Amino acid sequence: MLDPMELLRSNLSRVRIPEPTNRIYKQECCISFDTPRSEGGLFVDMNTFLAFGKDCVGWNYEKTGNPVYLHIKQAKVLAPEDRPLKKPTLMAIGVDGGFDNNEPEYEETHSIVLLPDYVTLPFPSVELPEKVRLAVDSILMAEGAEKKEQLAAWTADKKQTSVYAVNLQQIDNGIIVPSSGWKCSKCDKRENLWLNLTDGTILCGRKNWDGTGGNNHAIEHYKATGYPLAVKLGTITADLEGADVFSYPEDDSVLDPLLAQHLAFFGIDFSSLQKTEMTTAERELDQNTNFDWNRIQESGQEVEPIFGPGYTGLVNLGNSCYMAATMQVVFSTHSFYSGYYKNQSLKTAFEKAPADPTVDLNMQLTKLAHGLLSGKYSVPVTEEKDQTNAITPTTNSKQDGIPPRMFKAVIAASHPEFSSMRQQDALEFFLHFLDQVERAHGGKPEIDPARSFKFGIEDRILCSSGKVAYNRRLDYILSLNIPLHEATNKEELAAFQKLKAEKISEGKDVSNDEIVRPRVPLEACLASFSSPEEIQDFYSTALKAKTTAVKSAGLTSFPDYLVLHMRKFVMEAGWVPKKLDVYIDVPDIIDISHMRSKGLQHEEELLPESVPGEEEEPSKPVADESIVTQLVSMGFNHLHCQKAAINTSNAGVEEAMNWLLSHMDDPDIDAPISQGGQVVVDQSKVDMLLSFGFQEEIARAALKASGGDIEKATDWIFNNPGASVSTDMDATTSETIPAAADAGLPDGGGRYRLIGIVSHIGTSTLCGHYVAHIFKDGRWVIFNDAKVGASVNPPKDMGYLYFFERLNS
Repeated sequence: MLDPMELLRSNLSRVRIPEPTNRIYKQECCISFDTPRSEGGLFVDMNTFLAFGKDCVGWNYEKTGNPVYLHIKQAKVLAPEDRPLKKPTLMAIGVDGGFDNNEPEYEETHSIVLLPDYVTLPFPSVELPEKVRLAVDSILMAEGAEKKEQLAAWTADKKQTSVYAVNLQQIDNGIIVPSSGWKCSKCDKRENLWLNLTDGTILCGRKNWDGTGGNNHAIEHYKATGYPLAVKLGTITADLEGADVFSYPEDDSVLDPLLAQHLAFFGIDFSSLQKTEMTTAERELDQNTNFDWNRIQESGQEVEPIFGPGYTGLVNLGNSCYMAATMQVVFSTHSFYSGYYKNQSLKTAFEKAPADPTVDLNMQLTKLAHGLLSGKYSVPVTEEKDQTNAITPTTNSKQDGIPPRMFKAVIAASHPEFSSMRQQDALEFFLHFLDQVERAHGGKPEIDPARSFKFGIEDRILCSSGKVAYNRRLDYILSLNIPLHEATNKEELAAFQKLKAEKISEGKDVSNDEIVRPRVPLEACLASFSSPEEIQDFYSTALKAKTTAVKSAGLTSFPDYLVLHMRKFVMEAGWVPKKLDVYIDVPDIIDISHMRSKGLQHEEELLPESVPGEEEEPSKPVADESIVTQLVSMGFNHLHCQKAAINTSNAGVEEAMNWLLSHMDDPDIDAPISQGGQVVVDQSKVDMLLSFGFQEEIARAALKASGGDIEKATDWIFNNPGASVSTDMDATTSETIPAAADAGLPDGGGRYRLIGIVSHIGTSTLCGHYVAHIFKDGRWVIFNDAKVGASVNPPKDMGYLYFFERLNS
């Protein structure tokens, strides 16, 4: 047998010194969730720089023949018993001022291991070949690929200096602001007060969605005057960086480098002020204690931790709870359990994967499935504490959970928003995820687990002529309006509104205990989906004219798993997204048999096929020639000037010129003006929809579908929640409706049992927190990121997404 050093020298050709562009994995196995802290440590392939746990490294040797590995092992260093916890001052994890993870310290050791016999050589050692020493040093010094692909902390974006601060004009109107005793100048509010830095007016802040907070007087003052900056009274201390300065035109908390000077203008000696109010960031922290957070997360309840197969938590990677909650429910379904766990081993998925398994969706989904379902990582954390040199192991009642970094990187590769550290809409992620799984199984629908969620919807349109048309489409979710007028507690609501009005008139806030929310039965939401609705300006091919039609909808198939999306977000006046503060009474068993579409009936007559050119062509958008002429005289291109006039609705020369200057580099600026009613989308309207949290492609599609009308575009988006998913569409007026759209879809009876809830806490789907509750082994279980426990009071009435499993008769 060869000497270990000679064996290493004979394999030097399989060792590479990493280049700066190489991705080096050294924190987590590519196939499992083993790390250097796992029992067997981690093995880094010194040719590909991929990392493998002890159980998987042999598979890599069999597949690649690469024999030389850097073995990394981390052992825990004993922590003192009396290590103090720090109070968080920042909405962050793992950074100074953030939440103290109380992370233990680890000691790292290294060695060189040669497969297949696991021959081991120590490192560091001067006897090792120089190439090996250089390669190991480069691997250890490099930042790991895992770390590059994630931000270690969850924190708000760093404040930027306001562009309005340096040249801020202040009005000398004789106002001197006292050091205490402040009150809103337009109401009796004495909290949440903001000092406008231009004119010294003290006004109350914004009203929260639940009725608490201010009365919007500060922002209304900005809208009336345009004075841009305000500072929150009560947050000003000698440390001016901690003061909460808000810029209304920039719509964000900002830094004012001249704040001391701006305060002194109104007689404020900041060095003598004591902090009495929470900053905006601190108020976000305080939200953790309000009613919704406590109810959905079951805070204060004695939640018994659960460990074992199927009870593994997911580490929050930084606002990734939308993904964690969704994937926990997805992997509780039989289709995904079978497809990625029961019927596919880690080794099989690795053998099928390309050279880099970290970029393969099938591999990373299988890795995630085995991580969540095997129970290998769902074990109580054992802590060892140093008590006067005696090692005392104690079992903690929590688990570490697994970090789905590689899965997130793969699933987000085709969607830039999901690769960010910002909060996302769980519904949008769910639809994107299923779309990616379906694409990965292209051509093999019979083994596609995503199909268990897919179903057909049929719209029946009854024209005033008495004739009908049928349109079919496919979807993964049933999106439901919430008819507040169907609330079952109207008397209590009326009494609450009276109490609320009295409290507001007295300048008091309504407490959480006093709030009464509407209770709407799920049956009413389902009925609103099926109920007929009028369509104005429907072009009838029978009447050859526009008329009013009636549309009703039904399902052409019932999926194995039915997902109900509650439309809790609506648009208020001024295009402000508002969350409906409402409870939905959801039973454990539902029956939607009555929602099955009956299809074309023998007594019905179909609308005739439309003849091209038969319907009056919508008028082509026309530019105001006087505006175009003036712009052309300034040297602009004639076509560009026409587009500018059209896209600003012929508002005037100045508006058109501003549009031109900001759209000169548009890729389609030289394209002919669209004909036949195609709308040239105004970018300012797209930007407005983007500010509501919608995707750009969806915003553009909505504006095109609604003729550029923002109000109609918003309605279109809410009425087409699956628009971001490529769905098969099949519309027909012929008697034989093609069955291709429904071919191979699962179908069965209409009785379903509730198995999962994804709840949302916060004022928008793009902020706040998501939590999952899943019915497993005869009981409800809460999955709150890495925390898994027996649910005491599942919030069935507060769900955003409800997952139902079909009951087989």
